[in-house]
Amino acid sequence: MDEPGRVTEILAEIRSGTPEAQEELFQLIHAELRRLADSYMRRQPSDHTLQPTALVNETYLRLMGTGETPWKDRAHFLTAAAKAMRSILVDFARRKGALKRGGGHAKVTLDESAHAGRHATEEIIAVHEALGRLEEIDPKGSRVVELRFFGGLTMEETARTMGVAAATAYRAWNHARAWLYREIAG
Repeated sequence: MDEPGRVTEILAEIRSGTPEAQEELFQLIHAELRRLADSYMRRQPSDHTLQPTALVNETYLRLMGTGETPWKDRAHFLTAAAKAMRSILVDFARRKGALKRGGGHAKVTLDESAHAGRHATEEIIAVHEALGRLEEIDPKGSRVVELRFFGGLTMEETARTMGVAAATAYRAWNHARAWLYREIAG
């Protein structure tokens, strides 16, 4: 059986309580989660301390830690993983921002790279918040951005994952990008 079909089967096994199914799912989906994590991490500041492997592990724990497996299939699971990774990185950025505003050790620096890191942290949070607003008015556009920008999928993979024509995905992508640009640029 192909990997997408097997992932769907394993998700059903997890829902039915098969204990070893979670480990099999992790083994089967690990490379894809790693690809997602690498895609996310390429967009992070160069001084980011979270590593892709830690992001994969934290994502998997977050998804499986609830004891619920509401995902219908591989695409649904990967969409949830992309959202979880985004959430983890935003939480990380917020904690880092809080520390820089005096929530931790006082650090005085004139190094320009510290300023660039702060700017990137604020940008991550701004994109996350704008994407949340987009999701309220255009769920399809929000999902395309999630899969393309955060998930690193090609447009064809995005369309296939969403179950829509490539032209529909392209239109949603273009509309969402324009909306996000206006929203973030203010």
